[in-house]
Amino acid sequence: MKSYSIQEINEVINGVIYGTTSQCITATEQLEKATSSEISFIGNKKYEKLWEASKASVAVVNEDISIEPGANRAFIKVKNADLAMSQILALFAPPSPVFHNEIHRTAVIDETAIIGEGSKIGAGCYIGPNVQIAANVTIYPNVTILDECTIGKNTVIWSGSVIRERCHIGSDCIIHPNATIGADGFGFRPCKEKGLVKIPQIGNVIIGNGVEIGANSCVDRGKFSSTILGDGCKIDNLVQIGHNSKLGKFCIMAGNSGLAGSVTLGNGVIIGGSASIKDHTTIGDGAVVGAGSGVTGDIPAGKTMLGYPAVEARDALKQWAILKRMVSDSKK
Repeated sequence: MKSYSIQEINEVINGVIYGTTSQCITATEQLEKATSSEISFIGNKKYEKLWEASKASVAVVNEDISIEPGANRAFIKVKNADLAMSQILALFAPPSPVFHNEIHRTAVIDETAIIGEGSKIGAGCYIGPNVQIAANVTIYPNVTILDECTIGKNTVIWSGSVIRERCHIGSDCIIHPNATIGADGFGFRPCKEKGLVKIPQIGNVIIGNGVEIGANSCVDRGKFSSTILGDGCKIDNLVQIGHNSKLGKFCIMAGNSGLAGSVTLGNGVIIGGSASIKDHTTIGDGAVVGAGSGVTGDIPAGKTMLGYPAVEARDALKQWAILKRMVSDSKK
């Protein structure tokens, strides 16, 4: 079991200790469930009220927290408790699943594939012709990587994922279970003779460095050219990214959201859960689309949009307030 003193933890997060405790810390936990040997977090003043009833002996807190820790308890004050939490969780993280052999005997690897030094390939994987896997890549069991793909160094691909032919994934990426990169884009056209004719999708997907793709998410290949995800993008579970979409750097898409084809996101765009973005739409740098919203037109940089169809947040809130008053008045 891992165990750290409060001083050892503070060496990692560089905060200021208030109070004192001799208790060794063996785990992390939320305030309501923590025991005396667990460290917790207060990232907002509204949670101060939970501290008194908590059994945690240590909490990492934001600098504006005003309560006192109490007897044999301590706070570590930092500028951002959420970021400090990520460092502490890394301290207590259990080890990754074990590879007894770097390349499992049941993995099928084409003779033309290039496997970088230190890379690991689990049971039941398929690595196709002319695939290039850089150094220190981890590929868990039952992953499929088809012809002419490239995988950058230190990337992790979890079980069940499929990387279709000619797709390129950068360094330090994480592809979570059952994600599909490079499936055909959704392209059909009406035809009197055949009903619906499939439009061939002959492009690929290019994913930058430091990108994370959640479980069961899909990034479709371009009809021609590429679907592109810029460096540092974070994609939640069950997200759909349509063909020929282009995401700038450090975009976030929450669960069940989706981009139709040929959507362009600038840098730092945030798409809330279950939001839907119409095809051929452009969303500017730093814009935010609220959860459940439906975007049907371009959004300028820095705007926050809400509703279905999405409008500027302040307008949406006014509309909702008017509707609420109308309903209330109708009941009188």
